Formats: sequence, C-alpha cells, structure tokens
Amino acid sequence: MAEPITTAIERESAILIGVITRDETAEQVDDYLNELAFLAKTAGVDTQRVFTQKLDVPDTRTFVGKGKVEEIKEYVEENEIDVIIFDDDLSPSQMRNLERIFKKKIYDRSLLILDIFLLRARTAQAKTQVELARSEYLLPRLTRMWTHLERQRGGTGTRGGAGEKEIETDRRIIRDKITKLKERLKQIDKQMKTQRGNRGALVRVALVGYTNAGKSTLMNRLSKSKVFAEDKLFATLDTTVRKVVLGNLPFLLSDTVGFIRKLPAQLVESFKSTLDEVREADVLVHVIDISHANFEDHYNTVNETLTEIGCDEKPTIVVFNKLDAYRPEKVDPQDIDPDLDTDPLELLKKTWMSKLKADRVAFISAIKKTNMDELREMLYEEVKLIHQERYPYNDFLY
Repeated sequence: MAEPITTAIERESAILIGVITRDETAEQVDDYLNELAFLAKTAGVDTQRVFTQKLDVPDTRTFVGKGKVEEIKEYVEENEIDVIIFDDDLSPSQMRNLERIFKKKIYDRSLLILDIFLLRARTAQAKTQVELARSEYLLPRLTRMWTHLERQRGGTGTRGGAGEKEIETDRRIIRDKITKLKERLKQIDKQMKTQRGNRGALVRVALVGYTNAGKSTLMNRLSKSKVFAEDKLFATLDTTVRKVVLGNLPFLLSDTVGFIRKLPAQLVESFKSTLDEVREADVLVHVIDISHANFEDHYNTVNETLTEIGCDEKPTIVVFNKLDAYRPEKVDPQDIDPDLDTDPLELLKKTWMSKLKADRVAFISAIKKTNMDELREMLYEEVKLIHQERYPYNDFLY
C-alpha cells in the first residue's frame, strides 16, 4: 500500500497541474493552485513548476490534453521530478494512464490531503480515521506503482501477469484492512460518545473554520492552554476540549479539524465522530483569516460544509481573525472624507462583514490579543442565553 508522499528526511520535488474549465476563471484556478502549493509544502514537497491548460472539461483519459501531456513529460524527465500533483480528483483510469505515461507517482488533491492527515494524526482515533479514509480512496486506484512488493523492487509498473496478480493481492489486503479499521473505529466512536456524554450538561462551544484560520491560537487565548498551533494547513487534527470560565459561567470549548475546499468525501465520513463535536455544540465560533486574499471563499466553503452536516442553524459568532495582518485595499487619499473616522477597525464595522447573518460578529487578532475582551463579552452573552434556558433558577450566576 502507498506510503506517505514524503518523509522528514527526504524531500521530494513536484509539479502542480490545474485545468481552467468554463466554470472557473484563471484567477480562481491560480488561487486553487497556490493553495495546492501550500498543501504540498505542508506535506514536505517542493513545488518546481505549475502547469495549467484551458479546457471545456478535463480529458477523460489523461485530465489534460495530449500536447500538454508531452510538454509535462519532457519537463519531468529533464528535471527529475518525483511527484506529479493534480488539483482535482483523478478517476482510477486517469491515474493508471498517467502513471503509465510518466512512470512517476501521481497524486490528486484528495490523496495529497489524505497524506497530510496521515502525517499529522497523533491519537489512535485520528490515525484510524485517516487510515480508513486513505484505504477507501486508494482501493479503486491501485496501480502497479502503489503495490508494496513492486516498489520494494524499485519497479515502476512494467506490464506482466505477476504485477496484475500482485495488485489483486494488495486489493484483498486493503479490503481486509478496511474491515478491521471500521470495526476499530466503531469501538473508538463508542468510547468518544461515552466521553462526550460524561461531560455533563455544560454549554458546549465549538471553534470551526477554514484550515489555518487561527482556531488553535484562539483556543489557547480563551482557555489559557497550549494547543499546538503552526502556520501550516491542518496543524491539528485531533479535537481538543477545554473547560473555560468567563465571569463565573463555565462552558466547554472545543477546537476541531479545519475545513478546506474539495475536502475528500472519505474524510468527511471517517471523521464523523470528530464532526460530532460540531454537531453537538450549542454555539459555533466561525473563525476566518481576514488577511487571506480569498477569505470570502473560505467563509462560504465552511458554511457549505456546516450545511452538509446539518449545523447551519446553530447560534454562531463570526470572528474575523488576524486583524494584525489585514491590509485593506489601497484607497486614493482624495477619496477619503477627512471628517470620517478612517480607523481600519471602525471601517470594517461598516462593511458587509459586520452585517452577516450571524448572532454576533467580532474583529480580532488572537496572536496580538487585539479585541479579545470584546470577543469574551460576546461569548459570555451567548453562553449565558443558553445557560438561562437550561438552568432558569441559577440567575445568581449572572
């Protein structure tokens, strides 16, 4: 079965490939590929070059056209590229055709994300979830390059009956592994459900958001804990839960796995118990990296995922984070009314962002502690509302 894309000792070189279809603009695809490069970097892979092609729809055989395949092949051979990464999911036949042509490891976006999850998983639950998702994704895509015996011999997929038989053997091994992983995950999920039930009736608040939005840093600020935080995608996979007290109101705060566009369906399914932290939360805190050029797309992606898992109607505080790194668009000084307050925060409060369909909206910098008191007050008020409904005779707490 396929090993992770790279190791901490040996970095691999890669090229990235994207297609500009009639449903996407070149700017959008550039943004997707920039994110793919960040994903590759997170996995420890160095991107050497990016290839794009305009097509109405991706080629059913090779994703890109025949001429582009030849151009890419020439570059790969001349520069000894190790890995070829596509920004969209490849079908099993596309992956087989491309490996036959390039004789290199072929990755698509989902497989790259799965590899990052595999590298980042720490607990038994996260490791089992990722192994299951990755196994289910690879099963129909097994080629001779991915078989463990073939790779040990250094082969890259020559034709032959032995290779085909080996693939079938590996498929049986993976099917057996999937069955065992599902059983193991059922047991872990049962244990996690019991743990969640044992937390009592405390109000539960879940941090959600696009990956690398700063959820873990915010968790550290609010709970005074030391959750691992790093400027990489999917820095943390395991849900962390801390008890927080604001004023004299206690509640549980959980930091959940970050969302991302085109999140593999297998991950959504296998991370069901992790997402249950979101489903069972009383309040959501949607954290957005306002310094990112495409934070609006990130905001929409998270909302779409929340809708998919049935959490779009929960009380929500929208938090625009990384205010310290936010750079508003340059404005001609002649267009500024000298009588108006031009403080960036005050201007932000007059934009569409402050008028979102949310219960409360905050603008903060978790790392610089900017406006944290304002956010704490919002959290306190939101938790208090639920607490008053749950414990109507505890008015002395407020």
